[in-house]
Amino acid sequence: MPLHDVPRRDERPLSVNPFLGPANPLGDMTEAPPKHRLPDAPMAPATAYQLVHDELMLDGNARLNLATFVTTWMEPEAGLLMAECRDKNMIDKDEYPRTAELERRCVSMLADLWHAPDPSVAVGCSTTGSSEACMLAGMALKRRWARRNGDRYPSRDARPNLVMGVNVQVCWEKFCTFWEVEARQVPMEGDRFHLDARAAAAMCDENTIGVVGVMGSTFDGSYEPVADLCAALDGLQERTGLDVPVHVDGASGAMIAPFLDDDLVWDFRLPRVTSINTSGHKYGLVYPGVGWALWRDADALPEELVFRVNYLGGDMPTFALNFSRPGAQVVAQYYTFLRLGRDGYRAVQQAARDVARGLAGRIGETDDFRLLTRGDELPVFAFTTAPGVTAFDVFDVSRRMRENGWLVPAYTFPANRQDLSVLRVVCRNGFSEDLADLFAEDLTRLLPDLRRQPRPLTEDRNAATGFHH
Repeated sequence: MPLHDVPRRDERPLSVNPFLGPANPLGDMTEAPPKHRLPDAPMAPATAYQLVHDELMLDGNARLNLATFVTTWMEPEAGLLMAECRDKNMIDKDEYPRTAELERRCVSMLADLWHAPDPSVAVGCSTTGSSEACMLAGMALKRRWARRNGDRYPSRDARPNLVMGVNVQVCWEKFCTFWEVEARQVPMEGDRFHLDARAAAAMCDENTIGVVGVMGSTFDGSYEPVADLCAALDGLQERTGLDVPVHVDGASGAMIAPFLDDDLVWDFRLPRVTSINTSGHKYGLVYPGVGWALWRDADALPEELVFRVNYLGGDMPTFALNFSRPGAQVVAQYYTFLRLGRDGYRAVQQAARDVARGLAGRIGETDDFRLLTRGDELPVFAFTTAPGVTAFDVFDVSRRMRENGWLVPAYTFPANRQDLSVLRVVCRNGFSEDLADLFAEDLTRLLPDLRRQPRPLTEDRNAATGFHH
C-alpha cells in the first residue's frame, strides 16, 4: 500500500458545479466540501459521485499504460461477477463455502498446470498479489531452514540469507528487511540481465534459506534459467552436502510458459523447486487484487505457519498476511480459468507475444534504437538508444510519448549495469495490433524532433518517468 504524506498546501475547498445538485441547482451549494478533513454535513450521492469521478478523469488511461503488468481489461461478465461478490469476505469460509470452494479449485488447477507430483496434495492459497505470495513463500523457506538449524539458530553466527538476482521485484527486498534475512544478490554482467546459476550457487552457504528464480524479469521480460539453477544447486549438494531449495517467482511467466513454452522445464518437475507464486492479476488475466502461492506438498509448508481460527462460525486454516479481503478477484480468477481453458489461455498469451515481437521488430529496424529483448519470452521487451545517438535519451522518449497518452517507463539498470538506461514495453491482453501500430506511428512521428535536439533535455528523470512493476 502506498504511503502518502498529508499535504499542507492547497487548502482551497473543492469546487462544486451548481448542476451537480438535485432539481434545485442551489440545493447542494450551501457549503463547498473541504479536501483534507471530513465535511461537516452529508451531500447527495450523485454529487459525491460526480466530484470523485471528475477528479479521477485526470488519471492516465490504463489501457495505454505500457508500464504495468497488471490486467486492465476483462469481459463485462467477469465485472458483473466481481460486483456480485465484492461484499463477500474471503476469510469467512464458513459463511461463503462456495467462494472457498472456487479458491480450492483454482489451487488444484494451478498445481496441475505446474506439474505438481500429486496435485491433490499440493498446498496453496490465494493472496492479494504476488508480493504477499512471495512473503509467504519466504517465510516458509526461513522456517524450514530454522527448523533444520535449531541447534544454531538463533545465534550470532547463524544469520539466514536468501540468494537472488539483483533484478528481482522489490517485494523480495522488503521480505529480507521485514523478516531479518540477508539479501545476497547476483549482479548483472555484460548482456546478462538476470541471475547466473553458477554465481547463485557460489553465494550459498549453510545459512542460505533458499534461492529465488524469476520466470520473467520485470527489467527486460526474460526468463531466468531455473533448470540450470537447480542443476548448479544439485552439484553444490554433491560437493558440500548443502541442500538449498528453490522458490520460483512466476509473477508473470508462470501464466505464460505453461501455455507457450511447453518444453521449458522450470516448475515442480524439478524436485528442488519447493514453491511457486504467480499474479492472477497479471497474465492470469484478472483485475488487480489476486495472487497465488503453491507448495509442492504439505512438507514444504511448515504446519506451525498455518493458523486455525475459530471465526464466524467455523474452524478455518489460514496462511496469509491479510485477513479480511473481498472474494471478488478469486471468483474472477475461477471464471477466467473456466472461460478460457488451456486452449483459450494459449490463444490469448500467443496473441500478446505476437504483438510484442512485432512491435519490437519495428522498433529494432530503426537506426535510433537497440533492442535488448524481443518479447519472445514474456510479451515484454526492453530497448535503449543506439550507439552514436547523442541528441536524446530514453528519458526524453518516455517524456515525449507521455504527451500522446502513452506511459512507457524509462529506468536505469541495477548493479553492475548502471551505465545502461532502457525503455520497457509490456504487451497485455487488450493491447492489440491496432494499438501497437498507433504506438509505433506516434514514436516515429516524434523522432525527427528528438533528433534535432542539441542534447538530452530531461533534467529531472524521476519526474519524467517511473519504473512500475
